[in-house]
Amino acid sequence: MNAAGMPVKAERMRFSEPLALAAGGSFGDYELVFETYGKLNAERSNAILICHALNASHHVAGVNEAGELGYPRRLAHCICIASTPKLSAQNIAFNEVARRAIISDPEFHGGRFYDSGVVPRRGLEVARMIGHITYLSDDVMAERFGRLLRGRESTEAYRYTFDIEFEIESYLRYQGEKFAGYFDANTYLIITRALDYFDPARAFGGDLSKAMAQASCRFFVASFTTDWRFSPERSREIVQALLACDLEVTYAEIEAAHGHDAFLLDNPQYHQLLRAYAERMAANLGLAE
Repeated sequence: MNAAGMPVKAERMRFSEPLALAAGGSFGDYELVFETYGKLNAERSNAILICHALNASHHVAGVNEAGELGYPRRLAHCICIASTPKLSAQNIAFNEVARRAIISDPEFHGGRFYDSGVVPRRGLEVARMIGHITYLSDDVMAERFGRLLRGRESTEAYRYTFDIEFEIESYLRYQGEKFAGYFDANTYLIITRALDYFDPARAFGGDLSKAMAQASCRFFVASFTTDWRFSPERSREIVQALLACDLEVTYAEIEAAHGHDAFLLDNPQYHQLLRAYAERMAANLGLAE
């Protein structure tokens, strides 16, 4: 059961047909692992597919006790939060530095580290630290940490070492160590590279509106004012492309101080907007009681 009392069911689905990859290759006989909760109605019109963030848990509805937007006409509604049509050069640069931290780790062994009974923890830790910096705004980092010294008053003397001196250093190292304890290094490399390559407009001569023209659903797009990694300007690119296709789109630019991580946090305006759109979805699909 999850926190709301709904049964969470672990599911496995095996596919025998090869999955074609954009790079030209393919792989087959793979298994998809996912979780479901709730119950489909007779029309199967109340299904919600939730795609989690890069390193977030897939346990959307809580922990069980015991491919790609390729079917555009099977969606009725799409909620796109703190996103971008493609990564900027700056975002690709952050991903590359993180990947180099992993690949340069002596324990990486060309990606076959499990054969040697090790994992590239130090590289993963640094990669996570780099990423985490980009998820927070400067204002939030200043508010939460400022120039506070770890475990000491800010007026005390510096230790003049390369060990942890400031609270922000302690926080980043903690995040890095936690991440390295559960995330696979090769998975991190592949996912960040896939993000670099993602560009739906590329197959349409760089015209994002032509890429969006295949869709027939309604859209809700939301961005956060202090998100500098996936800024509101990038969300507005998506909105403009949708409008050029005469698609129905609702856009919200939400005041939030937390940077990109705001999409994970408790923001009353954000939650109110999501709730209102969810109620609209239910009414549109004839699901409202």
